[in-house]
Amino acid sequence: MKALIPAAGLGTRFLPVTSVIPKEMLPIGSRPALELIVDEARSAGATEIVIIISEGKELIRRYFAGQDDVKFVYQHGQKGLGHAVLQASGRFGDEQLLILLGDALVTGCNASKSMAEVSAANSGCSVIGCERVPRERVSRYGIMKPSSGAEIAAGNAFALFDIVEKPPVEEAPSDLAVAGRYLLDSRIFAYLADQAAGVGGEIQLTDAMRVLAKEQGMVGREFTGTRYDMGNKFGILQAIVQVALQHPEVKDQFRDYLKQVAENL
Repeated sequence: MKALIPAAGLGTRFLPVTSVIPKEMLPIGSRPALELIVDEARSAGATEIVIIISEGKELIRRYFAGQDDVKFVYQHGQKGLGHAVLQASGRFGDEQLLILLGDALVTGCNASKSMAEVSAANSGCSVIGCERVPRERVSRYGIMKPSSGAEIAAGNAFALFDIVEKPPVEEAPSDLAVAGRYLLDSRIFAYLADQAAGVGGEIQLTDAMRVLAKEQGMVGREFTGTRYDMGNKFGILQAIVQVALQHPEVKDQFRDYLKQVAENL
């Protein structure tokens, strides 16, 4: 298994700091968010990690210099997540492709490892990581449609029939949202190569995954940890707090500090 981390986005919501520091390198404690995601891929069994970057993100390349299992590919032009993934097609053979979005940090579990275990137990099938979201927010996400239509117990894997992109609340097939982790058959590259531009005129990974699901089957896996959206300021602040509460050197001191803050609100 090889891993792919798309990290080519411009990070305009974090200007002016992202004019000099890629958003993926913003610190969560004493380490950049991207390094924590790379660690997740390694722990899941990835033997090589390909990071997709754009021009102007050389800081990422310099940070991981000397780590032989980390490679880089450039995405020229922002043409969607599917386009970013497609840029790395020459780096992959027949092995499974683990995709971890560079702006999605998961704590409390190794989501990628749990997906790899589900795949191994189901003849090497493709697996999509997902999380439950409040029903009123389903229109913001790609939403899973389980094959059986049955209620899915928390943490379970399930056969996936389809993915519905940002459905109206009343039409959402479930409350299980795609959550930035994908373990896909390498044939996803062929589907992407034939994929026409979708929403926003971009090449959408979701469109290719829907073809993969219908032709080869696919499994959804709800992970038990918490995903933080590194693409917005609140998500980063949440992640900083959570990581600090787990840090062996400062967790007790930080917890006491939070209690003091709460008492003074």
